[in-house]
Amino acid sequence: MIAETICSAVSAAGLGIAAITAYRKRFLAATRIAAYSLVPLGLVLTGAVEWAVDTAFSFTAWIGFGLLGGAWLLLLATRAVERRSGTTRKERKAAKAAQREAVAPAASAPSLGAGARPTARPAAKPKGSAATDDFSDIEAILKKHGI
Repeated sequence: MIAETICSAVSAAGLGIAAITAYRKRFLAATRIAAYSLVPLGLVLTGAVEWAVDTAFSFTAWIGFGLLGGAWLLLLATRAVERRSGTTRKERKAAKAAQREAVAPAASAPSLGAGARPTARPAAKPKGSAATDDFSDIEAILKKHGI
């Protein structure tokens, strides 16, 4: 009963402040203040205040809040352990993607990664004409890709 009286008084005071603000030609602010001041009265009329008071003094409700808090702490603890171990979702997804990309889909032989197979270096050739230099670059690229 006291909570309903307090909410009604807060609403009446808010509406009074809204009227003073509207008298000062600040209609947008007055409308906003009136809207906020009607919220406590609306909560009283819907019965939400009575429900909140009954819940606040209920032992069963506090056990429920305790269980919710415990569940929240368990979730936080698992997140902390996950971060500390370094196995986040992003890392697991990256590992799966790297495992799938171990063999290129269009390759005739599996790619074993960099450094697994020694690459042949093109032999140093004496400087010749510009045309032979262009072809030697192309040959080096083709040999690098095994063509």
